[in-house]
Amino acid sequence: MTQKTVLNETHRALGAKMVDFGGWDMPIHYGSQIDEHHQVRRDVGMFDVSHMTVVDLNGARVREFLRYLVANNVDKLQKTGKALYTCMLNPQGGVIDDLIIYFMDESWFRLVVNAATRDKDLAWISEQAKAFDVNVQERPEFGMVAVQGPNARDKVLGLLREDDRAPVSKLARFSARAATTQEGVEVFVARTGYTGEDGFEVIVPEAQTVAFWNALLAVGVKPAGLGARDTLRLEAGMNLYGQDMDETVSPYEAALGWTVSLDDGRDFIGRAVLEAQKAAGTARQMIALVMDEKGVLRHGQKVLTANGEGEILSGTFSPTIGKAIAFARIPAGEPSNVRVDIRGKEVPVRVVKFPFVRDNTIQPGI
Repeated sequence: MTQKTVLNETHRALGAKMVDFGGWDMPIHYGSQIDEHHQVRRDVGMFDVSHMTVVDLNGARVREFLRYLVANNVDKLQKTGKALYTCMLNPQGGVIDDLIIYFMDESWFRLVVNAATRDKDLAWISEQAKAFDVNVQERPEFGMVAVQGPNARDKVLGLLREDDRAPVSKLARFSARAATTQEGVEVFVARTGYTGEDGFEVIVPEAQTVAFWNALLAVGVKPAGLGARDTLRLEAGMNLYGQDMDETVSPYEAALGWTVSLDDGRDFIGRAVLEAQKAAGTARQMIALVMDEKGVLRHGQKVLTANGEGEILSGTFSPTIGKAIAFARIPAGEPSNVRVDIRGKEVPVRVVKFPFVRDNTIQPGI
């Protein structure tokens, strides 16, 4: 049965084209995916991300538990509200999910996990938590709105009461704190996102989510759908779970080695496999591609290199760059003479460093 967010009727009233996304009825666009993409890059746009799952972990041993559960080290989180991006692995080193962890206090950490992996994530986390006597609580009573773009922060701040003791205007990137709307509603504001632009992801009580969305509309924030969210995140060099990595792919094979902390004295699930991969190298690697010829790079296309064959993972036409871009997984080794098989024609592509775009700026070499 398809699930709906609290904003479903609001999307339809705004003329959104709705599609199934991981079992959720979600807006793909509100008329023009390209316009929505540029709106976020150049000004501000908002996304309904209420399908994401908020999970609170409580208990005296939560930090110890998270040290074991994920590949990045939560000991990096010492300041209240600070956030950490990490992968949660299986014993084989494969990625069960990628997620964000927020440190609230020593007995309370908050997670935000992907919608499509909700059930398996909750089951896995709950099973591992038993040995640490940690309480795992899903928070379905919340909605979530991502407001992204160079003018996003000003728009959101205008809807909040400024607290002199903990001003949201001073919130650092990858940090979060509680705040209050002008109407007195308590919300959770995180300076995070999935677009490569500045902005906030705001967790709102479900009963007030529609009102918060409409307040943003009233101050000129235009809605954007999943189509723009996908082209924005790919330009920003951000992985999509299930397409760029899954339980058969390790962080090193997904260009996420920077999220792995092989620090001394900390065991975590999948560590032995990752140590072996780091020492010996992996058979596969993920790279970024730009195609200068006309056409679009798409998931599943064959990639040919001097070292063997691979495939396109995420691929799209980049509205910001004006060319096709993609992630690809290919055999290890220095990639050379890279081509993509497009309907039987071998089209040359360039290997570049990602991100392709950050803060509305095309990166050098793209």
